[in-house]
Amino acid sequence: MRLSRLLIVILLLGLATLPALHAQSAGSPYSVTVPVADTSAAQRDQAFATALGQVLTRVAGGQDLRSNAGYADALGKAGSMVQKFQYQRAATGLTVAVDFEPGSVRRLVSQLGVASTGIKPPVLLLVQGTDGKLLDQPALASLASAAASRGTNVVYPAADNTLDVAKVGAADPAALAVVDQQYHTGLVLLGKLHDGSADWTLVSGGQAQHWNGQGSTEDALLGTAGNSMVDRIGRQLNVVGAGTSEGKLWVSGLHSAMDYANLLATLRADPSVRQVTTLGAQDDSVLLSVKAALPLSGLAANLAAGGRLLLQGESHPGADVNLRWLH
Repeated sequence: MRLSRLLIVILLLGLATLPALHAQSAGSPYSVTVPVADTSAAQRDQAFATALGQVLTRVAGGQDLRSNAGYADALGKAGSMVQKFQYQRAATGLTVAVDFEPGSVRRLVSQLGVASTGIKPPVLLLVQGTDGKLLDQPALASLASAAASRGTNVVYPAADNTLDVAKVGAADPAALAVVDQQYHTGLVLLGKLHDGSADWTLVSGGQAQHWNGQGSTEDALLGTAGNSMVDRIGRQLNVVGAGTSEGKLWVSGLHSAMDYANLLATLRADPSVRQVTTLGAQDDSVLLSVKAALPLSGLAANLAAGGRLLLQGESHPGADVNLRWLH
């Protein structure tokens, strides 16, 4: 059955007003682990402040809040928002895992004058060592630490990983659909280490960015890559709107009523989306009118980063942005 017919059924059944569906989370954005020298009160308070800074960046969608009025005072009172904390011994030394109270953090972000675009999904790390094998979590610690210090979460391939790295790097839709199913993200960092250098590819919503990095040591090389990755994600996704924007989205790849319902739920779950109206359908595609707190290009990039949609290069006639739904 073509989507245009399915839409009639959906509207008759009232499925177009389905509540938002919530994707599975890859760890709480309100939990952070930071290193400490000892268990003294001074070290603990400093760790709370460092951890809160990372959490605030995450909850603000990656925006840098350090210059906002009240930011420094908030870090000084970080302990009042801590839900629980626990010291841990790691191979690299002593750390403290800190969990913040979500409601308090969200209120603070609002008080700092930030209109959050939503918590960004984690970045899947597919980094090959000089032997061609994927590096595991301990080997990627310096990259993950650099990303975490700036509010970006990462995830690692499963031990039984069967992803085709070449197809992921080429932004193959089927491969990216598997990434979304397994890791709930549209953000992937691929790397290939050489002696003193590395080739990097960041795939975000089906769009690939390439660069080369150098470093005197492997840790330095990976740490620099973590910062470069966050910079690139920030330029693409941390778009702040000035008022409400309105435009049309053309979304293809919808093969069932459930695909359409899930698309609407995904849009309505985005905190920057104010209103969604279906204007029409053709074959496996729909034309949607969207009002959002972001420019439409920024909204599309953020939606695609979530893993369910791909950015398409050419727009459909009458549409401002063209997206493709992934299964």
